[in-house]
Amino acid sequence: MADIEALKKEKQELINKMLEMQRQFIDYEHQHGISGKDYWASTEGLLVNYRHEYMALANRVVDLAHQIVGSSRL
Repeated sequence: MADIEALKKEKQELINKMLEMQRQFIDYEHQHGISGKDYWASTEGLLVNYRHEYMALANRVVDLAHQIVGSSRL
């Protein structure tokens, strides 16, 4: 069985990263504005991989939460 404290630490670090990403996104939006095209199909800058990276972090947080309590997503 995995070390629960290590899993909790990883989960918190990922949440902190997600919060920082959200702050950067909000700052970028306030400075530049964001169109739907920018959000969904940006090829440069902050948004180029934002959605995919954020989703990967969010999925890992969910997986960790299940692992910590011994449940399953399925």
